[in-house]
Amino acid sequence: MYLKKIEVQGFKSFANKLLFEFDNGITGIVGPNGSGKSNIADAVRWVLGEQSAKQLRGSKMEDIIFAGTETRKPVSFASVSLTIDNSDKKLDIDYSEVTVTRRVFRSGESEYLLNGNTCRLKDINELFYDTGIGKEGYSIIGQGQIDKILSGKAEERRELFDEAAGIVKFKKRKNETQKSLDNESQNLIRINDILAELEKQVGPLARQSDKAKEYLRLKEYLKKYEVNLFLLEESSTKGELTEVTGNLDIVNEELEKAGNRLEEIKSIYDEKDNEVSELTARIDELTAKKNQAEIDKNRLESQIEILKEQINSANMNDSHLADRLKEINDQIAERNEEKQKLLKQKFDISSEVDDVFARQNEIDREVDALRKETDGLSNEIENRKNSIFDNLNKKGTIKASIQRYESMQEQVNIRKAELTGKLINFKTDESEFDVSIKDAKDKLDSVNKEIDGLVSENNRLMALSDENKEERNTKKQKLQAAKEQNMRSQTKLESLKNIAERYDGYGNSIRKVMECKEQNSGILGVVADIVKTEKKYEIAIETALGGTIQNIVTDNEETAKKMIAYLKKNQYGRATFLPLSAVSGKNNRRDNLERESGFIGYANELVKVDLQYKGLADYLLGRCVVVDNIDNALHLNKAHGYSLKIVTLEGELLNPGGSMTGGAFRNSSNLLGRRREIEELEKVVSSTEKVIFSLSADIDRLGGLINEATDKIAKNTEIIQNKKLAKNTLEINYNQLADKKNEIQSVYENNKREEKEIEIQLKDIRAELESSNKELEKIENDNELNTKEISDATERLNDLKNKLEEKNKIAESIHIEYSQIAQKSQFAEESVKRILREINRLKDGISDLEDSKEESQTEIAVRSSQIEEITDTIKTAATEIESYSSELTDLKSRKEEGQATLKGFFKTREECQNNLVTLEKEQFRLSQNKEKLENNRDSKIEYMWNEYELTLSEATQLKDDELSDVSEIKKIVTDTKNEIRKLGDVNVNAIEDYKEVAERYEFLKNQHDDLVSARDKLITVIEELDKNMREQFTTKFEEIKIEFDKVFRQLFGGGKGTIELDPEADILDAAITIISQPPGKKLQNMMQLSGGEKALTAICLLFAIQNLKPSPFCLLDEIEAALDDSNVDRYAKYLHKLTKNTQFIVITHRRGTMAAADRLYGITMQEKGVSTLVSVDLIENQLDDNTNKN
Repeated sequence: MYLKKIEVQGFKSFANKLLFEFDNGITGIVGPNGSGKSNIADAVRWVLGEQSAKQLRGSKMEDIIFAGTETRKPVSFASVSLTIDNSDKKLDIDYSEVTVTRRVFRSGESEYLLNGNTCRLKDINELFYDTGIGKEGYSIIGQGQIDKILSGKAEERRELFDEAAGIVKFKKRKNETQKSLDNESQNLIRINDILAELEKQVGPLARQSDKAKEYLRLKEYLKKYEVNLFLLEESSTKGELTEVTGNLDIVNEELEKAGNRLEEIKSIYDEKDNEVSELTARIDELTAKKNQAEIDKNRLESQIEILKEQINSANMNDSHLADRLKEINDQIAERNEEKQKLLKQKFDISSEVDDVFARQNEIDREVDALRKETDGLSNEIENRKNSIFDNLNKKGTIKASIQRYESMQEQVNIRKAELTGKLINFKTDESEFDVSIKDAKDKLDSVNKEIDGLVSENNRLMALSDENKEERNTKKQKLQAAKEQNMRSQTKLESLKNIAERYDGYGNSIRKVMECKEQNSGILGVVADIVKTEKKYEIAIETALGGTIQNIVTDNEETAKKMIAYLKKNQYGRATFLPLSAVSGKNNRRDNLERESGFIGYANELVKVDLQYKGLADYLLGRCVVVDNIDNALHLNKAHGYSLKIVTLEGELLNPGGSMTGGAFRNSSNLLGRRREIEELEKVVSSTEKVIFSLSADIDRLGGLINEATDKIAKNTEIIQNKKLAKNTLEINYNQLADKKNEIQSVYENNKREEKEIEIQLKDIRAELESSNKELEKIENDNELNTKEISDATERLNDLKNKLEEKNKIAESIHIEYSQIAQKSQFAEESVKRILREINRLKDGISDLEDSKEESQTEIAVRSSQIEEITDTIKTAATEIESYSSELTDLKSRKEEGQATLKGFFKTREECQNNLVTLEKEQFRLSQNKEKLENNRDSKIEYMWNEYELTLSEATQLKDDELSDVSEIKKIVTDTKNEIRKLGDVNVNAIEDYKEVAERYEFLKNQHDDLVSARDKLITVIEELDKNMREQFTTKFEEIKIEFDKVFRQLFGGGKGTIELDPEADILDAAITIISQPPGKKLQNMMQLSGGEKALTAICLLFAIQNLKPSPFCLLDEIEAALDDSNVDRYAKYLHKLTKNTQFIVITHRRGTMAAADRLYGITMQEKGVSTLVSVDLIENQLDDNTNKN
């Protein structure tokens, strides 16, 4: 048996479908880091059943599906197939070639296939038991697993030795047997509970049996008298119904006639009433028009008076306007004469003003010119004198500054030379310190980062571990509670199912008929099985159904007839059948019940049945009303004359006629609720089992996470301590270097800053010296020029002052003359303007007077025209008023006649209505009486059916002519009922129930004995398995121990290797310790070995197991990575020895291993993120070339 090929598609980096074909010997798989080599090992582990995404180097199972790249889309599924040659039939399957396939889809669905057929993971695990092949075997050793063999958890190492010893299948079988034992124990507990319950029932049932016999005797006696009493009362009721029905027909006929007469009167009355309403509306309309016309007439007459008054006023204004016009014209003539005089005077003055004004302007220009020239020369002389004084002051200041700057320049140059020497020395020291500090800082940052990462990881792991522990404890409590609840629910469910299957609580005849249900499809079930309702209505509906709840429903009368014959033939008793073909409901709904207080509904509307049983539900429950409580029930029954059948939610029953049934129920169970309770319990059990399974899985998962976190925290803590010691040393060195550099840097910066300040000072000093010398030269030149200019300007200024004095005298005399003439001209001009304003004002007054006169004439004409129009309107209004008055008189007369007629009709209609009400009351009374008689009759018929399952025709057959005295029969019935009542609660099925309980008890007792026997056998099997496993493991462990030492000596070239069991623990669970003693060293624990020694020790152990129990194939993923070249060569040579019995697939980077391989596969990523195969020839050629170069 060997691995023929691996087919991979969509798994991790294998986006495309790839086929790896293998032969016996060693196959090498090579490629650069990250190319996807190890994904082949993951694929084999996954297809063999690995369930942990973490073991496959992922966070969730979806991560194994190719997730896409920048140029490729993600794929929807991953698939891996292993094909194994089974020609030697080592696998227990009738195929010479076995292909195992596993697929997972991105939607979360997955499947396993065995030779193309769907199978379970369990089937695959069982197929490879004891072959070394499997996710937990020693045929697949991945990266990191070599270290786990030596330093991993004891249970992980134990799995490897169990597989090598061949006891894995025994452990699995033991676990399965233990589960079976647990199940048998649970079944035994349930059987014991049921037996205890049955033992409690036997005694009471025996006592109830005697009471039931007496009850049946009295019941049969009572039946005879109640049936005859029913027949006598039925005959009496029938006669009363005939009489009431006749009277009701007569009243209905009279009622119809009275109704027709009332409609006729009402029609005539409505017609007359409409006519009177129309006349009233017309009268109101004409009255409103007449009133409006009178108002309009009075308003128009008032307007005429106002217009006449306005005309008189306009005539009086005309004479006044003429006098005012004459007066204004005289004033205008006077003003024109005065204006002409003033204009002549102004003309004479104007020529004189122009001459004086011209002379004044000429002299003013000459004076201004001289004054300006004089002021300019004076200012110039003064400015030049001030400039000379300022220059002399500046000259003294500048000479002092020049001397000070020259002294400062000399001192600054000396200080600059000193600072330059210090800065050169600092630069040399600074470069050395920077290198040392950077090196120390990098080392310190690296250590801090490592410590922070480890601390953060530990905190996260501890928090996660605490959360997991708390969650695990919570889930353990929930698991225990769920198991207890499940046990209780299953016990109760089984008990209820047994009761339901045996039809406990039903009569013997019912049970016998229902036993025939499977053979006779016409038996549809009992009423309790067919009718469903909400839990809150169960008591009410079961009370309403009464004895009919045990009636058997059939498809037709023929089936019912057959089953009655069956009961008679076997003497099983009596039963009532409800053939669907014969039963139909009766609608006795009353429309006014819904408004009654406490009304819930009709019983047939509160149940749920299939469509075919709708008529049956109406028949059984259609005449029964459900209300909330007994108070509302009594009120409702009284309001309807005790003619209703009413039940309450608590089970009180009010029969037609007024009788009431109620009280406490013997127990809380009912036939209607039994099936609902079973369904609810089944849901509870199913839900609880899911919870138990989920909680168990979660607890196992959390335990693994907690152990894993604890180991990781311990390792991290040790690393943190070492890192902190290194950190302290680095911090001291770094701080010393940093302080020294800061000290030097501070001095350097001060010197540098001082040097810059000196440079600035020198620059400023040079600039100031240059500026001062230039300023001094300029001052000398300015002083010479100013002295010369002052002398020339003083001479010219004196000449100008003499000329200016002469011109000022002339200008003063001309200004006086001009002022006198200008004043006269201005006075004349103002007078002319004033006169013109007065003339314009007078002319405006004439225009206004003429306009007022014209408007008055127009207004008089308009007002006269308006008076004529209003007079015509008044005449028209008077005509309309007269017309309205005439028509109103006629309409009022007609209205009075109509009202008198209506009054007569109203009296007649009232008499008809009173008669109609009387007839309706009589009709209601007779209807109520009839309904009461019918309900009473139906109640008695229903009582016969519910109590004795007799129809009217069947009861007639039991009539005894000798029983005719009703009062005597009633007395006998009452006495018999009292005797029955004294018996108390009677279980009529007690005898049959007692027999069944005894049989059931015996049956369960036998089952109990069988379970005890099965449990003992399972315990024996477990003990035998334990014994065989101990013997086999002890033998194999010693063989592995010897072979490990042998392989160790060969691969290490000496030394000693051994394995030991924990002597204090059970051999099947004991931890295994691996001890290594390389050549020349003392015997020591694995933790003290180097990485290469650990790896080689683990390889020795694997090779020892392969020697003793070879697996068909073995996949090794870089397990020799930690070995040096010489050890790799020894490893490769020994690998060849093992190929005799085992096929090896080696994923490697080491050249020695590649050289030992019989063939090579190359894995590369030519496209980023996608692994592909490379030509084998190319790899071999490259390997040969590299070997030759070396």
